[in-house]
Amino acid sequence: MSRGDGRGRRRLTATETDFDVVRQRALLVGTGVGARNVADAEASLQELALLTDTAGADPIETVLQRRDRPDPATYVGAGKAEELHELAEALDIDVVVFDDELTPAQQRNLEKLLERDVVDRVALILDIFAQHATSQEGMVQVELAQYRYLLPRLRGRGSELSQQAGGIGTRRGPGETKLEIDRRRIQQRITKLEQDLKRLGTTRATQRKARRRNAVSTIALVGYTNAGKSTLLNRITAASVLVEDRLFSTLDATTRRLRLPGGETVLCSDTVGFVRRLPHQLVEAFRSTLEEVVEADLLLHVVDGTAPDAEGQIDAVRAVLGEIGAGEIPELLVVNKTDAADRGRVAELMAIGGDVAVSAATGEGIAELVDAIGNRLRALGSVVELLVPYDRGDVLAALHREGNVLVEVHGDDGMRIRARLGRAEVSRFGQFVATAG
Repeated sequence: MSRGDGRGRRRLTATETDFDVVRQRALLVGTGVGARNVADAEASLQELALLTDTAGADPIETVLQRRDRPDPATYVGAGKAEELHELAEALDIDVVVFDDELTPAQQRNLEKLLERDVVDRVALILDIFAQHATSQEGMVQVELAQYRYLLPRLRGRGSELSQQAGGIGTRRGPGETKLEIDRRRIQQRITKLEQDLKRLGTTRATQRKARRRNAVSTIALVGYTNAGKSTLLNRITAASVLVEDRLFSTLDATTRRLRLPGGETVLCSDTVGFVRRLPHQLVEAFRSTLEEVVEADLLLHVVDGTAPDAEGQIDAVRAVLGEIGAGEIPELLVVNKTDAADRGRVAELMAIGGDVAVSAATGEGIAELVDAIGNRLRALGSVVELLVPYDRGDVLAALHREGNVLVEVHGDDGMRIRARLGRAEVSRFGQFVATAG
């Protein structure tokens, strides 16, 4: 990570360790454009501070300038930009981070006026994703998003990009390789990455098709970043997914088996966490991964019960779900972290739509959650009529255990049963199905 541009902060060498790293000092700037009120604007800035810390810089100061619309040249206006320059000088700031997406012209103008690196919210999130991507698909997705972000910002920056040594917005991307970048070469690289992603997406689609052939119900864990999805997946499936108390620690979808109390087995997939205004470049690049969500039978929407603006986070997640075409998938709202949350606050979240309250860390409420998953999946199933021979008591027992038996009638040739079954169960008991409703 670079340490400024000659203002007394050195650049790291390739041999330095994490213990030698001097973190960048960041000034955070927000305008509240598009926010419903001051509280929303302040909450967004608080989130920006967490994102900045995750990216590897220290948030030193925040500035909130309320505006109805951004200044087309400098976003904040020339006078405010001069104030920011003076503040940055006084605080020895290395990078100024804006809580919105800047146009290429705004970014160039601000860098000249502030005499410092300027990063917007999109570049910051791209940088964090670049740090955390580990799988081949994840790294391709992040690199593609970085190039799509960079392409309209090339004018006048070719020489700068060729000399970059890292820092927020350049990690594992174009800057790190010190390429002489031009539009033609970037477009060629984008085309190649899109082809690679399509190939990887085909493999993932084949895996999903195999699961559908096996008639296995699927569940996707969704939620705001750091809501505890990975911890919850580990708790209910005995998986070993990486768990860290930081934003975006999980980027790659992880799928594990979950055995429900009725005996049926379903597949649970952990997915990338969401934030407010998730960059469209990332939504597009991660579309193949997010298809795990679109193809799910049920969503476990995990909410951080300790978050001050949990309601806003719920809205942000649902906005992204709508954007990717998953807005109509049935949802189970799970309030997590009850071990650390205020009980009154948990009660408020349950009152506005929460289905189950749990602590993934301690196991509190997990049994109730697994029961709720089974009940919801069965409720989503089809109503079918079955004819079960009297000598197949094992089938009758399995129907009562794994489905919702609505009617039982003794017939001449066997037990006639009307039951609500999930997709997997309809396939399993297919030889006994008479009609489906």
